[in-house]
Amino acid sequence: MTKLESTHSLNPSSTRGKALAQPILTLTDAIAIIVGIVIGAGIFETPALVAANSSSGFIVLLIWLTGGVISLIGALCYAELATAYPDVGGTYEYLKRAFGQNLAFLFAWARMTVIQTGSIALLAFVFGDYASQLFRLGSFSTSIYAGIAIALLTSFNILGIRQGKRIQNWLTVITILGLLTVIVLGLLFASPSPQLTTPTVVSSRWGSAMLFVLLSYGGWNEAAYISAEIRQPQRNIVRSLLWSIGIITTLYLLINVAFLQGLGLSRMAQSQAIAADLMRQALGEPGAVLISALIALTALGSLNASIFTGARTNYALGQDVSLFSFLGRWRTQIGVPMMGFLVQGAIALMLIWMGTLTRNGFEAMVDYTAPIFWFFFLLSGIALFRLRAQDPHRLRPFQVPFYPVTPLLFCMVCSYLLYSSLVYTGLGAAFGVIVVVLGIPLLHWSKYRHS
Repeated sequence: MTKLESTHSLNPSSTRGKALAQPILTLTDAIAIIVGIVIGAGIFETPALVAANSSSGFIVLLIWLTGGVISLIGALCYAELATAYPDVGGTYEYLKRAFGQNLAFLFAWARMTVIQTGSIALLAFVFGDYASQLFRLGSFSTSIYAGIAIALLTSFNILGIRQGKRIQNWLTVITILGLLTVIVLGLLFASPSPQLTTPTVVSSRWGSAMLFVLLSYGGWNEAAYISAEIRQPQRNIVRSLLWSIGIITTLYLLINVAFLQGLGLSRMAQSQAIAADLMRQALGEPGAVLISALIALTALGSLNASIFTGARTNYALGQDVSLFSFLGRWRTQIGVPMMGFLVQGAIALMLIWMGTLTRNGFEAMVDYTAPIFWFFFLLSGIALFRLRAQDPHRLRPFQVPFYPVTPLLFCMVCSYLLYSSLVYTGLGAAFGVIVVVLGIPLLHWSKYRHS
């Protein structure tokens, strides 16, 4: 018996996805979840930042296309991991097999307290910001909307996987139709804006621009957390990733073409609300109201998808670590990890409260989550190399092409974004690191209780 086989026999969690999580999700469901997570409100904010770091409209479109290619490279790496080790724990399972239970515990702790819950709070703040543009609820309107959205969507997902996926499918359809509306109206009705005399930048700054682009593409890796619940996973995981990234890249390119057509590069770079400016030019003030409603719905779709996938890692942690055993309960009748949802929702609501205190919730959550996210993303790429070496006889229905060049490129991109997230973030990043480090004494305490 090899070392890996011994670990497998001592740890029944490797079969938890097959034993409890039922293959309910179709290919369409998986695509809707991935697209819903990735296409968030960021696409209505980051194009202005990309334009500010680009010397021409052609460079803008080339950078967005490059972001799609890089995301495809990462998706190919995750497709091999997800098809070889389908499990509701996703990245948690890969890190446990590659590096052991200790590092996997820290990832699950980080995802529960920083990565996923921080992302949920971030998206809830975006929803609150734009919902408040339509109807304010007082001085804390953004936070009130954010808290209500988290509570309601968590409740809907607890009702069962069928209810959760149905809501996500409709929200994703609304998001794509809304984006197509902006694209069509921007191309047809927004007359080209006169260029300003002063150029935005002398030359393109690819590094800064790619940071914003890849943040907008982030989220496709969530397919790993539903790999045990997809029908025909050996086939549909790869297809869902390829279709999703293809759809996302196409929409991102088209909406940037619309921005360039309607506003021009210089005005794009100087815009504080690029989508509202475009719609205002196309339809007047009603266009700005329309885009506020669209962004609110888009953020709501990403928020629901993040809630849907986030609780799966909490369940996997509860299966493996006795200290968190209360999380390892799966309600088989409705197909959900109920306690995972409840704990995730409670932590996210606490982060909403913290963001309210800082009076800058969105930026605070970006700082809080980014470095930890890219650190563990880098480890996932390294895990692919280790698992190839440790478990060479494992059936791999899909193997990443051009190995080892493809995963090496993925690791290099993750390293760069880890560096960038540390350089460009503030005190929120330090707070996120501290929260993750607090997981170390919890790990030792759990081992002490077990012994």
